[in-house]
Amino acid sequence: MSVSIDITGLLPERIHVVPSPLAELGMALHALAEPGHHPGLQGWATAVSARMDPCLADRMCDADFLWRTTFSDVFAPFAGIPGKQALPGATLAEELDLLDKLTDEQFVDAALEFTCQSSYAEPNRSILGTPEVQQRALELAAARGPHQVRFTKRLLDDPSAVRAWFRQLVEDCDEAFFADTWERLQHQLAADARHKTDLLRRKGLAEALKAVSGAASLDEEARLITFDKITEGRTVTGDGSLVLVPTSLGWPHLMVLHRYGWQPAITYPISGPGLTAPPSVEQLTRRMSALAHPARMRLCRHLARGAYTTGELADAHGLTAPEVSRHLGVLKKAGLVTTRRRGRYVQHQLDIGVVSRLGSDFIEGVLR
Repeated sequence: MSVSIDITGLLPERIHVVPSPLAELGMALHALAEPGHHPGLQGWATAVSARMDPCLADRMCDADFLWRTTFSDVFAPFAGIPGKQALPGATLAEELDLLDKLTDEQFVDAALEFTCQSSYAEPNRSILGTPEVQQRALELAAARGPHQVRFTKRLLDDPSAVRAWFRQLVEDCDEAFFADTWERLQHQLAADARHKTDLLRRKGLAEALKAVSGAASLDEEARLITFDKITEGRTVTGDGSLVLVPTSLGWPHLMVLHRYGWQPAITYPISGPGLTAPPSVEQLTRRMSALAHPARMRLCRHLARGAYTTGELADAHGLTAPEVSRHLGVLKKAGLVTTRRRGRYVQHQLDIGVVSRLGSDFIEGVLR
């Protein structure tokens, strides 16, 4: 399992390492929504949440599925600009202007990533112009809850209004807490970008990728970058660019944007705080045995990002519902998965607290 980028024909001068304030804001929102993913940021998250205006907190909840269970590509609008050579803006305002340049179709497609499905590999998919695709999006949202259904309907009925609402939300988050955070982090990110750029120039892409992540490798002969991740995907740079975006708040997430028709981009963490001590031998044996099956590892990747129904997981992984149920039973018996009922839906989620005690290698793998 891996995500790969075909860089055939990619010129060295079209490889860029650039910080992105909008991407980092997306990471900040995710860390606030899922503090269990980011044990090193719990103090920061607690402080920000304590002084958060309740009205802003409620508005953030209206769209938290854009950053809680996935990293929506609305936070990387530069990648969707025609020509595949745009770069992140130097300021949040510049990046929001790039977001405004995306078509309604692009924005809606990227915003609907909160479902269990990915449209990355679907060329010429038209959401706004195809009733069947819209109905499928609403069906998937229904399993996520009424909150997501309302948002999906708003998005499909009036994407321009939702785009304006989202931009205002981002600007208000910036004023409330992110501007101070960005002021503190931007110098660190810029320094890392300069270091990686220097590696690119002096030692080449292979060495720069090695410094980015141990999960990245370059096949010089095949002109292929491969990322060792518990998911599959493939994209090409073509005659466009490759953009590497450093993040300080994003550990342990290593993200490869491989949406069809968009510019490839890699968002990588520049630091990795430690986790708690490993579990007992008895716990480790029982839990690692449960995780030994590759299908359960793939399920864990979804379940680490949010709660999903058996049907959603079956659709996403090409399995039958009974097969998914059997795998979930093994994970639950090992104490790795929790279950909750929401109306007529039963949702399952990985217990990040328990999994983190297996050690950083596993937690980085499922969250990468």
